[in-house]
Amino acid sequence: MTARSIAAMRRSRFLRFLAVGVVNTLVGYLLFAALIALGAPPLSGVMASTALGALFNFGSIGHLVFRNTDVALLPRFLGVYAGQCAVNSGLLMMLGVLGLGSLLAQLLLIPWLAVGTYLAMRHFVYRNVPDAASAGE
Repeated sequence: MTARSIAAMRRSRFLRFLAVGVVNTLVGYLLFAALIALGAPPLSGVMASTALGALFNFGSIGHLVFRNTDVALLPRFLGVYAGQCAVNSGLLMMLGVLGLGSLLAQLLLIPWLAVGTYLAMRHFVYRNVPDAASAGE
């Protein structure tokens, strides 16, 4: 990474979300893959990895992206993850009906789920958190 790209990331909440999202996605996908490898059904893997990942993500997203780790935001944060889990599960089932394996289907869903999750976090969970430009970050 260049100094310019690091500076841009510090200024842009969305770029920070993407960077943190890479780590969070890796954690969630590895949890999902481990559960599948241990014999869990795909939907159980989605639910368990989403629940465990959400707790990890609350700390990382709150601290590194929105600069707010107020525990009072946890119910809304978890609500977003519950909605994301429901959408994920439905889409995973649909892709399975189309013949895709669960690991490939989940991998294909990740970018779409990431964008939807960011928008929900920005406008529902952290809606009163000022952007970096207006906050002087």
